[in-house]
Amino acid sequence: MILLLPTLMVGIWEIVRHQFLMPYLSMDMGNYLTPVLVFTVSIVLLLPLFSMMERGQRELEQERAAKHAMEAREGLARELHDGIAQSLFLLSVKIDRLEQNRRNNEVSEDSVQQIAKTVHEVNHYVRQAIASLKVPASGPINLTLEQSVRGQLAQIAGEVMIDASLDWGLPDESLMPLEQAELLSCIREAMINVRKHTRATEVSISGQGSREHWRVTVRDNGGGFRHDPFTVSGSYGLQIMKERAASMGWNLRVSSVDEGTLVEIVKGGL
Repeated sequence: MILLLPTLMVGIWEIVRHQFLMPYLSMDMGNYLTPVLVFTVSIVLLLPLFSMMERGQRELEQERAAKHAMEAREGLARELHDGIAQSLFLLSVKIDRLEQNRRNNEVSEDSVQQIAKTVHEVNHYVRQAIASLKVPASGPINLTLEQSVRGQLAQIAGEVMIDASLDWGLPDESLMPLEQAELLSCIREAMINVRKHTRATEVSISGQGSREHWRVTVRDNGGGFRHDPFTVSGSYGLQIMKERAASMGWNLRVSSVDEGTLVEIVKGGL
């Protein structure tokens, strides 16, 4: 209607003017009246139509925003169900069993460690969910892998108050989206462990290689360690990192080097 009304109005006006009004209106007067009629029709008829179109556009945008919000809530619900809710259910079962063992005077150190490990996993899932919610779902620019890693590292470094440097040479196609998420989780856990256990003030992250063979390292300036960190009681973060790496087919190595600790995540034997 917005397109057709001015056309029909001008066409009808020209027919009426030439067929019936020529004896009463001069050619110049008719030419002057034509834009006046177009303006009048625009004000009376077209502006309400434009308002209707804008109102429909606003309603469409509101529905789209509501749909995006619902999808975000569903995604968060899946995250909570897959990680936090299941871990909390497992934790409740272990606590009930521990309570029964306490009544029977059969409380073991292993039961307490299992509960502590589950609590650590819940804490890990919560941190991951919060970190995921802080990342914009979309934007005008698609971030490269290096930019994503650098942004995550800046956020983690700010949280744990560590100076972080990055030397990243892995191309974008080297890691699938799931691999990128798991690798970032491992790097996050490594940096948190650096701050928690080594009291280091600086950490450097490096990533080099190709799709088939690559190597990512996290190195700090702490005091290192004397014993196998995987055998230390309460080292649940390292155990989770090891399980994550194993599930993706990677190798995780933790070694004590000069004036610090070196965490290596390797694919393909590099």
